[in-house]
Amino acid sequence: MSAKTEGIAPNASRLLWAGFMAILAAGVGFAIRGGIFDNWGKEFGFTATQLGAIGGAGFSGFCFGIILGGVIVDKIGYGKLVALALICHIISAFVTFGASTPENAYSYLFWGMFIFAYANGTLEAVANPLVATLYPNNRTHFLNILHASWPAGMVLGTVAGWILDDKMQLNWKLQLALYLVPTALYAIMFLGQKFPKSEAAEKGASFVQMLKPVGILGAVVACYLLALFFGDIIKAFSPDNAKAIGYGIGGALLIVVALITKFSLGSILLFILFVTHALVGAVELGTDGWIQNITGNLFSSEQGKYLFIWTSAIMFGLRFCAHWIETKLKLSPIGLLLVCAIIACVGLNLASGMQTFGMALVALGIYAVGKTFFWPTMLAVIGDRYPHTGAVAMSIMGGIGMLSAGLIGGPGLGYGKDRFAGEALEKANPALYAEYKAAEPSKFLNLDSTAAYGLDGKKLAAAKEASPKTPEQQAVVDADQKGDRATLKADSFIPMTMAGIYLLLLIYFKAIGGYRVVKIDEQAA
Repeated sequence: MSAKTEGIAPNASRLLWAGFMAILAAGVGFAIRGGIFDNWGKEFGFTATQLGAIGGAGFSGFCFGIILGGVIVDKIGYGKLVALALICHIISAFVTFGASTPENAYSYLFWGMFIFAYANGTLEAVANPLVATLYPNNRTHFLNILHASWPAGMVLGTVAGWILDDKMQLNWKLQLALYLVPTALYAIMFLGQKFPKSEAAEKGASFVQMLKPVGILGAVVACYLLALFFGDIIKAFSPDNAKAIGYGIGGALLIVVALITKFSLGSILLFILFVTHALVGAVELGTDGWIQNITGNLFSSEQGKYLFIWTSAIMFGLRFCAHWIETKLKLSPIGLLLVCAIIACVGLNLASGMQTFGMALVALGIYAVGKTFFWPTMLAVIGDRYPHTGAVAMSIMGGIGMLSAGLIGGPGLGYGKDRFAGEALEKANPALYAEYKAAEPSKFLNLDSTAAYGLDGKKLAAAKEASPKTPEQQAVVDADQKGDRATLKADSFIPMTMAGIYLLLLIYFKAIGGYRVVKIDEQAA
């Protein structure tokens, strides 16, 4: 199946691969960042929860880029957003590289990652609706090809980080700068191209018409996550009032959407898809952000990189096969998502008990197969069922997924690592736990009821690096590994929940005559 013959525009293939390169830049930056978490923890003394929050900013900013971009892309055109993303990618490098001391590092790294993610989100606000518009007859296939660039970028970033960090031991700033190479390439590939309009924009749909199917129900999901985000940001300035202010901002945004849509309730199906995509973001990207760190801890740093490359390579290859799998197995997009959720759940459960490198290859390989089709196929479902929303619904759903990864998935796994490792050491040796526990408690979603003391980052790093290890140091390392395994086990409950939702959706579509692509004129009628 050719990208040239399937596309509705003569430059469809070039635009597809330009979008591919743009997302590849995000994947390269993501992978290198995951590989240097240990550098940051050692250099600046961060806890796992702090590292998770920094990594989470690399997702949260994405939400703003994709939602704001998705709202205006049909009105201002794709080219202007590509230029904005390019500028933000460059700025993010300078901000991130400003981290130099334990006192300033958290702020510089957090905001550097946020700006980087904003650029990535802006590019996806371009690429997703662009490819959905260019290939209306086979969105699942070509959106999966577009998003094959994400694991490709992760493979390239991991290999580059492995060579520059483990082998050459170059400064982490030099490693992170590599994402600027594909950044320059996507800028060149998009330069001078003519972009088509989405089907909704071509029909003259207004922004209000595009937003109505999202309505109050869909906005509740996005605004709740935005409330969490603003509350987390404001916490640095007003810790006592942060939560209330965050919910106040989220509530105000919800009222704005209600007024704009004239209090349209929105589509219940779209609401369910939004909630499910929040789970997708948490389990796919949240886990990706930590998996290299976890496997490197359970085995070795080098083996952790091998495993990350292995899972990313599986995703890259399979995302070119979505059409073949749907056709041969006679699966609808919802059926494909259901199968993937079950496989991902099995893979994470197996990974929680992996003791050998061979078993890790099997367990994480199964998990990789499961997570491969989640993100692009969910986008394809939006494009198939809600073409009249243009880029709006698709972009909001992408933003929800990334916000969830940044606020729930990444920090949640970091919190799990802290909590379970601390509990394991306290159970094994209370006196040793008192010596190694972090100065500040870790919390999930800023809830005081979840407060738990993890292990101090610098002391933990020293115990890991000691050779030979004292019995006490070995006990600390063992507890940390037990925390990692328990975290993967807890993580498996997310795809289990997704499988239940996809099963209900499968039953729903069967009841209404089966899953099919909706045409915009039909939907309007």
